Amino acid sequence: MLDKKKIAAASRILHDHWRAGTKLEGLETSLRPRDRSEAYAIQAAIENYSTGSLFGWKIAATSEAGQKHINVDGPMAGRILRETVIADGGTASMAGNEMRVAEPEFAFRMRTDLPPRAAAYTVRDVLDAVDTLHPAIEIPDSRFRDFVSAGAEQIIADNACAHLFVLGAPATSNWRALDLVEERPALALRGKQYTGLGKNVLGDPRIALAWLANELRQLGITLRRGEVVTTGTCHPPLPIQPGDLFEADFGAIGKVSVRFA
Repeated sequence: MLDKKKIAAASRILHDHWRAGTKLEGLETSLRPRDRSEAYAIQAAIENYSTGSLFGWKIAATSEAGQKHINVDGPMAGRILRETVIADGGTASMAGNEMRVAEPEFAFRMRTDLPPRAAAYTVRDVLDAVDTLHPAIEIPDSRFRDFVSAGAEQIIADNACAHLFVLGAPATSNWRALDLVEERPALALRGKQYTGLGKNVLGDPRIALAWLANELRQLGITLRRGEVVTTGTCHPPLPIQPGDLFEADFGAIGKVSVRFA
């Protein structure tokens, strides 16, 4: 079992590689998490290095394509640090980014806290706690050179491949009346058009949101008012390169875009 010193040491190594834009082969055996609990403990310590309050949470691998991309068999939670958030229409640096993909996502901002409790949260419970729905773009990356073979525990420790995040404006339409399963965002990149699908996100972005609330509940963590939860890509990760403009039109939900430098 990893003690506090080893958890802190593993967290510092991952954080330092993230800040430097460098990669490692893997955590040394004595620091490597052996289960999800140890992995999340290492991830939690990364928050200590942040310059502000936690912006929110991401869910990695909510789609089959996302799971194949990092070679895992199910979703995992990661923290969105405030300093990693880029304004809608802004520019994301590609420096140190080896994964080099962009992911269009549905993101929810919470209106009320969802604290740990014995009973699981239902989709209705979680939706009742939501304030707004936003179009979003995640730009993931891993601190591991070979993230495909890193394994779920190391990837969780590595903040579930969190890197940069773009949040669009809140939807002004009655998004609660929409069938998010059948929402098909229109994506534009390098002159090509793509179509996302809400169903790709754990079958329904709202189900993914409930999964996140319950993952935190089991970890003893409160999903807090004002935090944003981005629910995972609704299209297979799209390769990006410097000079690209990536635009995602979520119809009634709104639009979001980012450039890459």
